[in-house]
Order: sequence, then C-alpha cells, then structure tokens
Amino acid sequence: MSEKDDNSQLGVIPKIVAIVLGLPWPEIVGELWKFGKKAMRGLSNEGMYEVLEYETTLELHDSKGKKASLKKREKVRYLQDNIIAYQDQVWGDGEILIDYRCTPGEPVDRYKPGRKTYILISLREVKHRGDVNVFNIEWGIREGFIRDRELWETEIRHRTKRLKVKVIFPESRPPKKVSLVEGMRQRTRALGENTKVRLPDGRWQVTWETRQPRLYERYSLQWEW
Repeated sequence: MSEKDDNSQLGVIPKIVAIVLGLPWPEIVGELWKFGKKAMRGLSNEGMYEVLEYETTLELHDSKGKKASLKKREKVRYLQDNIIAYQDQVWGDGEILIDYRCTPGEPVDRYKPGRKTYILISLREVKHRGDVNVFNIEWGIREGFIRDRELWETEIRHRTKRLKVKVIFPESRPPKKVSLVEGMRQRTRALGENTKVRLPDGRWQVTWETRQPRLYERYSLQWEW
C-alpha cells in the first residue's frame, strides 16, 4: 500500500466518525441510502449501452403456427466512446432468422455458442457516449409455434427503461389463455382480457408492457390457442 493510499484511508475514518457522532439516526440512514443509490447507479452504468425503449411484435400468420415474423424496435443510448458495432441475439424453435434485416447498420457475422444465435451488426460509423440509435430489426420464423401451448421470451441483458411485447394472432385462432412468466423469480400470473384487443382486420393482439424491467430477468408471454 502506498503512502498516498494509506493517508486517504486514514482520512476517511474521521469523516465516518463525524457523521455517526454528529448526525441523528434518521439523517445517518438518509446518508447511507444516498451512498447506496450512488453505488448501485455506478454498477448499473456498466456496459456498452442502456436501452431507453424495447418493443417486440411477434405475428403468427396462420392458424397452424407454421409461419411467423418478428419485428423489434430498440432505442439505445451509448455509455462508452468509440463504439463501432452492436450485438443482437435470437433464440427460438423451428427455423429462425429467415431474411434477417436491420437498420441502421449491416449484419456482418453470426455465431451460435449455445441455444442463442448472436448477430454482429456493423454500425458503419463511430458512436460516442450519449449518442442514441434506434434499431429496427425483423426476421421470419418457420415451424416455430406449432404446439397448442406456446411462448415468446424476452431476456433483459442491459439496463432497460421500458419494455413492450405484442403478439398478434390470426383471426381464425385467437388465444384462449395468456400468462406472463418471470423466469428468475419463478412467478406466473394470468393476463386479463384488457390486454387482448381485436384489430380492425379481425386479427387478435395481446400487449404487455412494463417500466424498469429487472436486469437479467426472462419475461415470457405464454398462451394456449
């Protein structure tokens, strides 16, 4: 330990003593709470970017669940300088990533180390801390939702402010029951009829959204149809 480090640590002790002896307990608790919030804020800022808005729309195009498409809109704010690439991740049953498209950027590589497929998107420009991008991504899915009970999962890998998930069902086969499952918390709750609406063209849409979703949580919409 250097002399500088030693002196800095010794200087902290009188400050702590002064706070404990000079403040009533409610104020001590308040100071500790502020310190804890600052520490957690620092931890949550780790990473390449934060997600301001995250919205996915899964559309089932036929009553057999053989053809589907996914559209994703993700608004991100960069937390570091000199960012030149963005990473997307996809998983699911059946044949996925059919005709994968994204804007802005260009998908230049993909790899599958496990159940997930990672797509590397070249931004074609350099981004800096505070810059914002809105990614619009879509792909097709074949033979992905052919069972009577199915699900669509969204995993929160970055600090996220708002999450919205929509599933659109064909007119001839609306969902009978829809539930929200939180994987890490092992909690399931049924979604009410107010989350399901009939669109002007006869299709059915289920919508669920939340603010400040839990980091690393896996949110799944499960349905019977």
